[in-house]
Amino acid sequence: METRTPQSGAPTPTERFAACRRDFPSLSRTHHGLPLAYFDGPGGTQVPQRVLDAMMHYYRTCNANTHGYFVTTLESDEAQEEARARLALFLGASSSRCISFGHNMTSLNFALARAVGRALRPGDEVLVTQLDHEANRGPWLGLRELGVTVREIRLLPTGALDMEDAREKIGEHTRLVAAGYSSNFIGTVNDIPTLRKWTYEVGAWLSVDAVHYAPHFPLDVTALGVDFLLCSAYKFYGPHVGVLYAREDLLDQLPTDRLRTQDPRAPHRIETGTLNPAAIVGAGAAVDYLASLGRGESPRERVVTAMEEVASFEHVLAAHLWEELGRIPGVTPIGLPFSSPRRAPTVSFTVEGKDPAEVCRALDERAICAWDGHFYGIRPCEVMGLLERGGVTRVGLSLYNTEEEVERLLAAVREIASRG
Repeated sequence: METRTPQSGAPTPTERFAACRRDFPSLSRTHHGLPLAYFDGPGGTQVPQRVLDAMMHYYRTCNANTHGYFVTTLESDEAQEEARARLALFLGASSSRCISFGHNMTSLNFALARAVGRALRPGDEVLVTQLDHEANRGPWLGLRELGVTVREIRLLPTGALDMEDAREKIGEHTRLVAAGYSSNFIGTVNDIPTLRKWTYEVGAWLSVDAVHYAPHFPLDVTALGVDFLLCSAYKFYGPHVGVLYAREDLLDQLPTDRLRTQDPRAPHRIETGTLNPAAIVGAGAAVDYLASLGRGESPRERVVTAMEEVASFEHVLAAHLWEELGRIPGVTPIGLPFSSPRRAPTVSFTVEGKDPAEVCRALDERAICAWDGHFYGIRPCEVMGLLERGGVTRVGLSLYNTEEEVERLLAAVREIASRG
C-alpha cells in the first residue's frame, strides 16, 4: 500500500489516523485473545470518548424536556440548537433551520414521503433506484397508494446506476427523484450532480440518501443544490439519531404529520414527539470530533479538510483490500473496482462454496467484525442475483482501521476460502 510522503516532517495519514485510535475506548477490546478488528463500520461506527463525554455531560447537568423557563430546560434547548448548528456546518447547509432530527433516517424518510405525497397528484411520477437501501425506496413506493407513479432507475451488472436509463425516465411528469449518494451494499458512489442537473431541467425535487456517503467524504448540500438529504450520525462516529436536511423554506411548504401543539415552522415542523436530546448533543460532538482532525481557519474548513483526508486514507486501504481479495482463489469482489472514482471504502465479496453467514462466523472466531446478507439493500442484492445465495460478506473501512488489520482480514479470508 502507498501512502503520501509527508512534507516538512509532518506525519503521514497512516500515522495520524493510527494516533486517532486512542480516541475510541472500544478499540481496546479483545475477543478470543485477539484485538477486535472493527470492519463493521457500514452498519455503524465506533464512538470516540469526546462524544461519550458530551452525552454524559448532558445527562449530568441539564437533562430536561424542552421549552420551559427553568435553568435545565433552557440549557437543554441551547445544547440541542448548538448541535443543530454543528450538523448544518457538517453538511454545508445555509442555516440550522435546514436541519431536522429524528429517531433514524428511515422514520424521517417515511415522514418526508408522506408530506411530499400530499403535495402530489395522481399521475405525478417519483423515481427511485434499484441500487438503493430499502429506506430510500419503501417510503416512496408507498406513494403508489395515492395514485402516484413510482418507477425504478436500473442498476447495471457492473454495480453502477444506469444513467442513460435515468436520463430517459426523468421527464415532464417527474416530481421527485430519490437516489442514494453511495450504496451501502457495494459502495458505488452515484453521480448526484448530474441527477441534480436533470431534475432542475424538469422542475423536480431531488432527495438524497447520504447515510453511506457522509462518513467517508465531505458534503456541501448548498453547492449540490439538493432539495432534501438524509444521513445518520451513528455512521460517522456519533450515536443513533437521524438527520434531515431540507433546502431553506422548502419544509415550510410541505403538509407534514404533526400535532396541532407542534411548532409549525422548519426545522421542527417534521420532528414528531419528544426527541432524544442526549443523542442530538452526541451528534454535534461527532462533528466537533471530525473537525478536530482537520486544518483551516473556520470550523467548516476543518470539517472539509478532515473528511478529504479521511476519504484519501480509507481509499488506499480499501483499494489494497479489494485487489488482494481478487487474487484469492474462490473469492469474488462485487461491484466497481477501486480504479473507479465513484467508490466508497466498502468491499463486498463472495467465497465460493461458503454461505456469507458462515464466512462471518469464521471471521468472528478470528476477532474480525464483518456483516453478511443484504443489509436492507435487498433490491440490488436481488437484481444482481445474490439474494438466493445469502447475499454477500461486507467489510468497510473507517478512519480507525489499520494496515495491520487489513492484512489480518486478508489472511483470514485466504484460510476460510482454502477450506474444503
